[in-house]
Amino acid sequence: MSFAANERPSSGSAARSGAQARAEYPPSGYWRRWCGDASPPTEALTTAPPEAEAAVAPAPKVVPTEQGEPPYRVLIVEDDRSQALFAQGVLRGAGMEAEVVPLASDTMSMLARLQPDLVLMDLHMPGMSGTELTAQIRSDVAYAHIPVVFLTGDTDPESHLEVLDSGADDYLSKPVRPRHLIAAVQNRVRRARALKQQREQEVRRHPTTGLLTRTFMLQQLTQAFPTQTVGAVHFVVIEGTSALRDHYGYAALDAVLSEAGRLIGEVSGERPAARLNDNTFVVYWPGLPPDRHMLWARQLRDTFTGRQLQIGSDTLRLRACVGYVDLAHGFSDAGAALAAAEEALRAARNDPVGIAAYRPPSEAVSEHAANLLSQLQEALKNERLELAFQPIVSVVGGDHEQYQTLVRLRDGSGQLHTAAEIVPLAERAGLVHEIDRRVMSRAIAILGEQPVGGRRARLFVPQSARSLGQEGYAHWLLDSLKKLDIAGDLLVVDVRLSEAQLHSMIVREFCQQMMAAGVRLCLSQFQSNPEADALLSQLPLSYVRLSSHYAHKIDQQAVQDEMKLLIERAHQLGLQVIGQHVEDPQTAATLWLSGIDFIQGDLVQRANQSMDFDFQHSLL
Repeated sequence: MSFAANERPSSGSAARSGAQARAEYPPSGYWRRWCGDASPPTEALTTAPPEAEAAVAPAPKVVPTEQGEPPYRVLIVEDDRSQALFAQGVLRGAGMEAEVVPLASDTMSMLARLQPDLVLMDLHMPGMSGTELTAQIRSDVAYAHIPVVFLTGDTDPESHLEVLDSGADDYLSKPVRPRHLIAAVQNRVRRARALKQQREQEVRRHPTTGLLTRTFMLQQLTQAFPTQTVGAVHFVVIEGTSALRDHYGYAALDAVLSEAGRLIGEVSGERPAARLNDNTFVVYWPGLPPDRHMLWARQLRDTFTGRQLQIGSDTLRLRACVGYVDLAHGFSDAGAALAAAEEALRAARNDPVGIAAYRPPSEAVSEHAANLLSQLQEALKNERLELAFQPIVSVVGGDHEQYQTLVRLRDGSGQLHTAAEIVPLAERAGLVHEIDRRVMSRAIAILGEQPVGGRRARLFVPQSARSLGQEGYAHWLLDSLKKLDIAGDLLVVDVRLSEAQLHSMIVREFCQQMMAAGVRLCLSQFQSNPEADALLSQLPLSYVRLSSHYAHKIDQQAVQDEMKLLIERAHQLGLQVIGQHVEDPQTAATLWLSGIDFIQGDLVQRANQSMDFDFQHSLL
């Protein structure tokens, strides 16, 4: 095997003046680098003999196509030392980073360390052929797209076909001219980097709307906090989508929302924007001055004003609401900023103008909240959050035990604070996911401690929709259940309606992962409206827990009628309905007459730290 190591110019002054400056012509005495008294390989490849330094101009460098792009990295797999050193010298002389691995068996570990742009290898090597090594490289998804170029002195066309069939991208016949080697490597790497960048762009942006993907958008926001304190995050929700879905179908609605996303992308320009949910979008504008936050919110809302969109032969106009948060309020992480923007969006949907800004609590309240938040952070650090349990009892009787799990915080004076007090603080401070994980861990541990042969209680565990969408969270939950051999149907994940409306896509994806294990979903704080009613059929629910609105106003006939229709609709979909905040027999009786399945409240038993309710002998 040999490269054209001593190729010389034929004649002429041009050849004499320019030949030695070209990378393909090694300096005089280069052959001595392989003699027994030569310097070590690394030094030999970086230091030319004195006479060569005087006579030879520096080799031309490969200039990457993008300014600031890192040098091309090449891994040379070659058992012949002289061949490997010569190829390494040629590529380094052209401005590339080149490393040699003499044993094919060491290639995979070197790939992981070097992360090269291209692998240059010999076809015939001891222990493992080049085609076998290529197949091994291609079997690893991390290197499925890395270019592999062979150097082979084999002139048999069948061998060349075998090389390409193994997954290689190209082959060069030996002896190869150095300039041909440089050109082949350079062109392959440039093309591979361009394709890699294109693949990354495809992953980062939706092909139809051009908006960032939800995952990439959340990554961008995560990197921005807590240092980003100038600018705004705007949430945009398209109203009336449930009625559109019912009338035109899901496919038509999705096409309209994709068009809405395209319009938001047009008006947002280079500013990061993404579709967070079926009908909810987020736009992040770092550096936006405070006096322009409202103007930008109006521009986003008015994106759809006067725009006529088509569904079949029908023309329609969309209405949007916008909630936004000024980052000057200071947020520890992206989750806290998004929670504030969600709070503003909820206010916007109840505002005639359809726009609302996040309003932090008053100073007096903030002082109390800051103290409570400090105690919450300390409780998380020292594992001092407490759980309380409240029975959920069937109105027709039965001995199956099931409890609502409630989180509690005990402050320094011994006073217990409910989830209603601490969760809003946790959302603003970006602590919700940490609380959710702690509560879920404790609940799973309790389920795992139950006797296998006896009655086993079912636990309803509240979780934030954003927690369900955290990377790896679903896998962790399923793995935790599997390790303790817990039946999935003993766990019910409880999600608030307001969060499910904003993050229905996240909830749906999470449930799809849970269904095989039998884990169930409950939609809580449910109050009937077109958007909420649509979720009953869109999400794989098992339970619906009514809002306290129904228990508190159950003496009003209109509320009773609304509740009966809601229960009937849920039963038609195969869902069971829970009435909560039941505090007196009259409310319980009215709920029973309305067809409710379960009741929960102080009438049955106040929440406490024990799970000792007698389901078998309870009478309602």
